[in-house]
Amino acid sequence: MRSLARVALALVAAAQLEVGLWGLTGPHSFFATFPGFGHHWVAPLGVYNEHLVRDYAAAELGFAVLLAGAAIWFERRLVLVAGAAFLAATLPHFAYHLTTTDHLSTTDNTASLGGFLLELMVVIWAMVAVSKQPERRLDVATEAG
Repeated sequence: MRSLARVALALVAAAQLEVGLWGLTGPHSFFATFPGFGHHWVAPLGVYNEHLVRDYAAAELGFAVLLAGAAIWFERRLVLVAGAAFLAATLPHFAYHLTTTDHLSTTDNTASLGGFLLELMVVIWAMVAVSKQPERRLDVATEAG
């Protein structure tokens, strides 16, 4: 279960990495064509603002780094903090998308909201999985040295 949770966290990190890199390297492309394959989930919600797209993308890149670290080291405190940070940002984002379903087709709403739910469930599952493992006690003097 531990290995599967690590892989699942790494996949969520990869999704954040993709969004972050796309938004930073091509903010207008991200705005106009995300998630791709003929679907457009951002542009129908408002006017283009490069600053906001880049800020969002940079935050997603930060979550990618944090979640990747949690997947690599899978240490209890790191996974719990990374998960809490991801939930703190993603739950309000998800709530917003729940209230703006009139801008997208049923198929796109289902895919978008389903993606949010899948990522949220994976992160919560990893947090639960790591909580079941015994906590490692670290020597503060060893950490500092």
